[in-house]
Amino acid sequence: MPDPTAARRLMVDSQLRDRGISDTRVLDAMLRVPRHEFVSEANRAQAYEDHPLPIGDSQTISQPYIVALMLESLQVTPNDKVLEVGTGSGYAAALLAELAAEVFSIERHVSLAESARNLLSTLGYRNVHVIIGDGALGLPDSAPFDAILVSAAALHLPPALPAQLRDGGRMIIPIGSSDSQQLQFIRMVNGQAVTSLRELVRFVPLVPGQE
Repeated sequence: MPDPTAARRLMVDSQLRDRGISDTRVLDAMLRVPRHEFVSEANRAQAYEDHPLPIGDSQTISQPYIVALMLESLQVTPNDKVLEVGTGSGYAAALLAELAAEVFSIERHVSLAESARNLLSTLGYRNVHVIIGDGALGLPDSAPFDAILVSAAALHLPPALPAQLRDGGRMIIPIGSSDSQQLQFIRMVNGQAVTSLRELVRFVPLVPGQE
């Protein structure tokens, strides 16, 4: 594959900055995290192209622009405790680990969870905890969270997730069917979930039992 450092810089400049991503912490994180490590050897030549790639178990690693868009919307700070639903390859968890103090990531597919956990450890991310479980239930024992990132589409908002945000906490989640999904941004204000609609997207669905 091409030089990964140069490929990452081109990805950040052409796919992210040129399309309006301006959060310097997000851009710097995406410059640092080696996306090619999170895809199979067969797909490494495409690792920095702006489209999703298969990672096994009928799951994908999302296109870089959508990942950056969701991260920018969450406005993660260095002191935040973050929940991710849908670890997948572990790529977004690594980016969150660059941005936050502590990351809890839930994955229902055992093989993906174990692979992501091993890779994140190998890459030196010590502030990420990968848990095998039902992401729609969140992690009530570790709540409240400052931010929640959901990397799979739910037909309806799982009620357990916004309930695990602290006041002022932020959440982004794709909602809809396989044919039509839209990002929803949620902020907890005085105990109430305030929702705004964002971009149209296409994610793999939360697997049966996660809704």
